Amino acid sequence: MKSPKSETVAARSANMSRIRSKDTKPEMLVRKALHRLGFRFRLHVRDLPGHPDIVLPKYKVIFQVKGCFWHGHTCRDGRMPKSNRDY
Repeated sequence: MKSPKSETVAARSANMSRIRSKDTKPEMLVRKALHRLGFRFRLHVRDLPGHPDIVLPKYKVIFQVKGCFWHGHTCRDGRMPKSNRDY
């Protein structure tokens, strides 16, 4: 029989595995706006540090699209974690 802690760890692991790192809503909005303005770009370039979300090679510009959680916003989607707050 599993201990309650292992079930919690498994549930958290299952939840975290469903969080997308590519093609998120904010990223798609930025990409659509850039494309509409005539910019052409590359996505998730692995040979650059940090694997930037959007790269404009012609202008030597990168975009890292992060959500409210990472910036600590207090909007509807920016919630603080209930566990491991020190992290």
